[in-house]
Amino acid sequence: MAAPMDEDDVDIIDDEHLNAMLVFPPDVQQAIEQVLPSNDPLDRPDFNAVEYINNLFPTEQSLANIDDVINRMRLKIHRLDDNIRGVVRGQTNAGQDGRQALSEAQKAIQELFKRIKDIKEKAEKSEQMVKEITRDIKQLDHAKRHLTSSITTLNHLHMLVGGVDSLESLTRRRQYGEVANLLQGVINVMEHFQKYMSIPQIRQLADKVKKIQSELGTQILADFEDAFTTQGGKLLSNQSQLAEACLVVNVLDPKVKRDLLKFFVKLQLQEYVVLFGENQDVAWLDKIDRRYAWLKRALVECEEKFGRMFPRDWDIEERICVEFCNITRSELSKIMQNRSSEIDVKLLLFAIKRTTTFETLVAKRYRGATLRPPGGEEGPSPYPPAKIDSPEMPTNPFETDESTEQPVEIKTVLKPKPSPFQGIISKCFEPHLHIYIESQDRYLSELIQQFVADFHSHGPPRMESDESGAILPSSADLFVAYKNCMVQCSNLSTGTPLLSLTATFQKYLREYANRLLTNNLPNLYARHRSQSVQGSSTSGAMGINISALLKEGLKDSTPEITKFTKEEQYLVCSILCTAEYCLDTTSQLEEKLKQKVDPTLLDKIKLNSEMDVFHGVIANCIQLLVQDLESACDPALTAMNKVNWAAIETVGDQSSYVTAITTHIKQTLPTIRDNLASARKYFTQFCIKFANSFIPRFVSHMCKCKPISTVGAEQLLLDTHSLKTVLLDLPSIGSKVSRKAPASYTKIVVKGMTKAEMILKVVMSPADPPQSFVDNYIKLIADRDTANFQKVLDMKSLKRSDQNTMLELFRTRVPRAEGQTSSPSAHQEQEGSRIRRLEKLIKRR
Repeated sequence: MAAPMDEDDVDIIDDEHLNAMLVFPPDVQQAIEQVLPSNDPLDRPDFNAVEYINNLFPTEQSLANIDDVINRMRLKIHRLDDNIRGVVRGQTNAGQDGRQALSEAQKAIQELFKRIKDIKEKAEKSEQMVKEITRDIKQLDHAKRHLTSSITTLNHLHMLVGGVDSLESLTRRRQYGEVANLLQGVINVMEHFQKYMSIPQIRQLADKVKKIQSELGTQILADFEDAFTTQGGKLLSNQSQLAEACLVVNVLDPKVKRDLLKFFVKLQLQEYVVLFGENQDVAWLDKIDRRYAWLKRALVECEEKFGRMFPRDWDIEERICVEFCNITRSELSKIMQNRSSEIDVKLLLFAIKRTTTFETLVAKRYRGATLRPPGGEEGPSPYPPAKIDSPEMPTNPFETDESTEQPVEIKTVLKPKPSPFQGIISKCFEPHLHIYIESQDRYLSELIQQFVADFHSHGPPRMESDESGAILPSSADLFVAYKNCMVQCSNLSTGTPLLSLTATFQKYLREYANRLLTNNLPNLYARHRSQSVQGSSTSGAMGINISALLKEGLKDSTPEITKFTKEEQYLVCSILCTAEYCLDTTSQLEEKLKQKVDPTLLDKIKLNSEMDVFHGVIANCIQLLVQDLESACDPALTAMNKVNWAAIETVGDQSSYVTAITTHIKQTLPTIRDNLASARKYFTQFCIKFANSFIPRFVSHMCKCKPISTVGAEQLLLDTHSLKTVLLDLPSIGSKVSRKAPASYTKIVVKGMTKAEMILKVVMSPADPPQSFVDNYIKLIADRDTANFQKVLDMKSLKRSDQNTMLELFRTRVPRAEGQTSSPSAHQEQEGSRIRRLEKLIKRR
């Protein structure tokens, strides 16, 4: 054993080598900390000897205890050496102990393997013994199952043979009540022998059953034909036998049932086909009621005679009714095609109304199960089946009291879906609905003529006190007529006839907009009526060129334009409100037509062009109102040009022309606003259009005022500010309710009038030096047009040589006008202070 190592025996190892020896990978260090947790600084992986010593001896005085510290460290080292020594000695015997434990484990595994092998051998012997014991039991089970199956099959075979013999006997004796029960049992038993069909005897029995079924079908059909043919369809003596035969038919091939029903239904309608043949007088549309009355009597008689003969689930009465409808539809189609020249709208509507009423009654009585046969159970009718539409429940956009003259609609409370009987007969009238469409065309044409005559005879709508622009009563009457036509036509057909009616609506919407609205606008447009009407008929949008006509009229005949009277203003506003009503109602009409029409024709319902027509009428009315207000302001603007602005010496109150314009605006605007109370958005459009038109006109007249002195420019600036204030308050002038003007309108006024103010400020600025004047113009107005700059020079009345100089400077300065950043000159500063004083004066006034 090595002696303990003293401190003097420890070799001095450099710090780098020691650090290299003591650095462990992170995972090893983490494992050490988990196994041997320690708070000793010496055990930390980032141990720093210098820091540790400084912690032990923080001050020089603490060095006095260095001997005690060294002794504690030596004691700790000796303890660590003892621990290491113990561990090393303990590991010396670990290998020998491990080998011994491994040897013992191997011996235990060998012993366990032997025991498992013994257990397995014993289990195999036990299994063999169980198999020998249960072999006989399995054989007995198999024998029992085979015997049971054989006995069951023999019983079924006995039942089948006996049943076939009984069926043959019962069929000959026509004991159909017993046959119905026995036949169903035989058919069920035959299903158990499907896998034995390869056996000849079984196959013979199956063929015999099929033969009996075929004979039963033929025999029952013959019995029915004999009973109804011999006894003439009167009260039958063998009804109970035939009722039992119907139970047998339910078990037979479905074709037997179809043939029997076809025979019986045809027999019941045989009299109807003869009585209402094509050559009979009673077959025409004016006596269509007799057809439906005959069916009611026939159904009542059939119920009394044969109600108990047929099973309830056969729906005999409904089948007779359906076949009657198919025959009636086919016969009516032939008759109307051959005598189409004799059909008028009154007769057509009478026949349609009676037919739809009958369809409603049938829909309430029967559920329509035979019109939707499951899997082809029902046979085809000799007459073409009706195409059953599924129109939606009526959603009329113009809800008023329904006319009693309209066809009855099918409305059921318990069943939200429409009945399949709807349209089963009335579909035959669809090819002839053009007669109804043509009558509605004539009716609407007469209605428009009446509207025009009433307007000319009674004059325009009268204006009453405090009344807004009223909608022309004729517009409401027109759409009420449209509503009645649409509802009636949609009840008759949702296909092509409804499209034809829509085209008729479009035609008279355009005609109403032209003849009742556009042609009755007063003054300037009336003088161009013939040209507008001709252009409207070809383009499909009336009044679109009125703006051009108004502008043309202004150029040529401004002195002739007179101000609208209040009655004329009221008429224009009424036409505008009527056009708005027609526009909104046309949009609703389009939506309701799309709801009524067949989905395949949905994309053909478009009233956009008609709505554009009413948009054009509204634009024309607004333009006329703007033109009226502008024409009244023109004399004042002309008076502004006649003032000698160069001779004005002092700045006073606003000029008389501004007062005239303001007075006229205050007189006109409240009337127009009140008349358009129900169309506020179009009053806003009127204000915007007037501002867009009047402000450039005012700026143009202002530029014609020349020459202008500095004081004259100040007076004009004061007038411009006063007019700007009036225009900003234009939408609410004379109103008891103060409303803020729309932002879009305010932006237009501020932008336009600010430009006028900037022009006047440039005119007020000194022309010397020329460069400062040009820079001031570019800064305030930011306009690159040389012609506009020339107008400003003309307003200042400069000499031609000075103007040329400034024009040359302007042309050279324009390319860099956007980047102009030069500071104003001393003259500009003086002029700016002068302008500010003038603005303060304007605000005070």
